[in-house]
Amino acid sequence: MALNGKTAVVTGAALGIGRAITEILVKNGAKVKYYFIQIRQQKMKGGNFRDRLCFLCNTFASSALQTTADTFGGIDIVCNNAGILNEGEWEKTVSINLLGVIRVTYLVLKHMNKLSGGRGGVVVNTASMAGLGPFLTCPAYSATKHGVVGFTRSMALASIVSDYGIHFNAVCPGFVQTDLMYNIPNNLGQFSHLDIASRLLLLNCSLFFCFSPSVVAECVLELVTDERKNGDHLLVKSNQKSYVTFPEVL
Repeated sequence: MALNGKTAVVTGAALGIGRAITEILVKNGAKVKYYFIQIRQQKMKGGNFRDRLCFLCNTFASSALQTTADTFGGIDIVCNNAGILNEGEWEKTVSINLLGVIRVTYLVLKHMNKLSGGRGGVVVNTASMAGLGPFLTCPAYSATKHGVVGFTRSMALASIVSDYGIHFNAVCPGFVQTDLMYNIPNNLGQFSHLDIASRLLLLNCSLFFCFSPSVVAECVLELVTDERKNGDHLLVKSNQKSYVTFPEVL
């Protein structure tokens, strides 16, 4: 998919991965529309983007998506990126990381689904390496990301069979240089006794394996623009990427 003239919505776009996704989509010609709901003003890198952007909070109503569709004549790209890691508030973690992805996806279906007059498009969900294997320090977070992977795969198949015209993919980053990663030791809740292991892991990752949000954004761009991708999950570790192969279960 060429991005010139396309309309994109990105959740969790104020910082980190979401901000990097926003910047790379805009640089490649997309119109990225956001809404101030409960996020403070931020200045995007490269102030010339400012007139084309405002921010979308982690939570927003269907009216925000409707306004986007009305303003630009439709929605072509959705990046469900908003997420937290907080084992002490695991219900909030589930609500934002998993329920938020499902909620936004179902809301945008009426705008993108070709069966209801939409133009089709691409939905890219931010999962995690923790969605492909267990993370002992953050079980709830890991469960939400496993859920995102399962939801993405299922929606991709549903779209093919139902002819929605929408591709569903996910990016699965490892350790990214974000506030979420660096704050892991402070958000382990009942698993705080694993704090030493967590800090050692983060130290090793910072020295050898940690990478910039821009690397993840480049992977998202690949999943958006490559029309052959549907149901694909791109694992990113230490600046290396590979597509995940899932076992056949049916």
